[in-house]
Amino acid sequence: MTGQKTVPNVFINKTHVGGWDKTKQQLLNPDAETYDYDLIVIGGGSGGLACSKEAATLGKKVMVLDYVVPTPKGTTWGLGGTCVNVGCIPKKLMHQTALLGTAMQDARKYGWEFDEMKHNWVIMKEAINNYIGSLNWGYRVALRDKNVNYVNAYAEFVEPHKIKATTKRGKETMHTAARFVLATGERPRYLGIPGDKEFCITSDDLFSLPYCPGKTLLIGASYVALECAGFLAGLGLDVTVMVRSILLRGFDQEMANRAGEHMEEHGVKFLRKYVPVKVCGGVCVWGWGWVLIAVGRDACTDKIGLAQAGVKVNPKNGKVPVDDEEQTNVPYIYAIGDILEGKWELTPVAIQAGKLLARRLYAGASLKCDYVNVPTTVFTPLEYGCCGRSEEKAIEMYGEENLEIYHSLFWPLEFTVANRDNNKCYSKIICNKLDNERVIGFHYLGPNAGEVTQGYGVAIKCGVTKEQLDNTIGIHPTCAEMFTTLDVTKSSGGDIAQAGC
Repeated sequence: MTGQKTVPNVFINKTHVGGWDKTKQQLLNPDAETYDYDLIVIGGGSGGLACSKEAATLGKKVMVLDYVVPTPKGTTWGLGGTCVNVGCIPKKLMHQTALLGTAMQDARKYGWEFDEMKHNWVIMKEAINNYIGSLNWGYRVALRDKNVNYVNAYAEFVEPHKIKATTKRGKETMHTAARFVLATGERPRYLGIPGDKEFCITSDDLFSLPYCPGKTLLIGASYVALECAGFLAGLGLDVTVMVRSILLRGFDQEMANRAGEHMEEHGVKFLRKYVPVKVCGGVCVWGWGWVLIAVGRDACTDKIGLAQAGVKVNPKNGKVPVDDEEQTNVPYIYAIGDILEGKWELTPVAIQAGKLLARRLYAGASLKCDYVNVPTTVFTPLEYGCCGRSEEKAIEMYGEENLEIYHSLFWPLEFTVANRDNNKCYSKIICNKLDNERVIGFHYLGPNAGEVTQGYGVAIKCGVTKEQLDNTIGIHPTCAEMFTTLDVTKSSGGDIAQAGC
């Protein structure tokens, strides 16, 4: 009944309080807290940090436990989780590095004169890592200022309400809390073939690689695979992507294929319908210098003792099912971020969920995280931003006959003088005819996709309709104004190429 695996099981006033250690505390000091902490957060990524700081701001005693298990190549990093250390931040900065190379090529068409371009990987890597190091330190200071007890140790449940924390040197301590938040995130999945861990790297290793990887094979077609392939190709490297089936599974497939076609036109090679069976000697059979695996990520839930606490997980992927308030099947244990079953694996989603969870637990709030109208961007060379439903999902939910899809190709003004990528950018909105042509899907392929999508994401969350977009005056000349002038529907079969401004 209690889940406690030691004796004695002690009850005070019909309430189970634990073993003898807690009983002594209760007898000697009846007014003392039953647990060491009000809240223990397991995981120091964006979601865990947001939740812990918010709870501490609301006057609660909070602990954060975070530990990075080194990759097979020995790569490790500091506080802040995947996004800061081996995800969004270094990815976007390396993407920007590639964009600057393209901009310098365009600059010659605009009259700038300079000698031959050459990129130095080491300078870039050191600059990015120095910036990330400053973020790591900033997070530690922020936790200290909020009086959150941060411990660099691996957490594991040993019984209900109690975890064991193990440091790098093997020192173990026990801690109890009234509530727990699981925010352990994910790590890259390996292939399970001979040589994958010995001779391959993942995105966890790429961003701190001490030298330029040179000719590279990327295995997988996830957003991580395409983003890494894109910026490596943008640095002038020989890049090949091995694709088992489709690009960007889970995203709108028309947009995914257009993004892939653009990459292919700009030098990225694709091996389609291939799967690797073996990696040997650090060089695959075709002779690549580095092989990077990007076939998905696994939730870090299998070694934190969830069975001891009674938390149910999906045995296939380690994901944690939760209700609409992020509560697991165990009432005092919650989960946020990438480990949630069926939810977006995005940093801002984890941050929002963490903050709102803390406010519901400790401030009497009721607002829940919205997991539907989430704007996001894939930073491929031609960026892809979206919000709401994909075309495939919209058809599945509403039926093709109940949708009106408006779309157009376009040519950004910035590309015209450089004479590149004419009518390769693409905009599309999916409207529900049964609901006043409300926009249920927004899709944009072009420069600055994150900035464009963020603004329209607000409109979609507010329930924008096609008529309201039509009545909005665009900013000229911009790419974002395309969504205020869309007039060709897919059902009409009309020409969507643009002749000019």
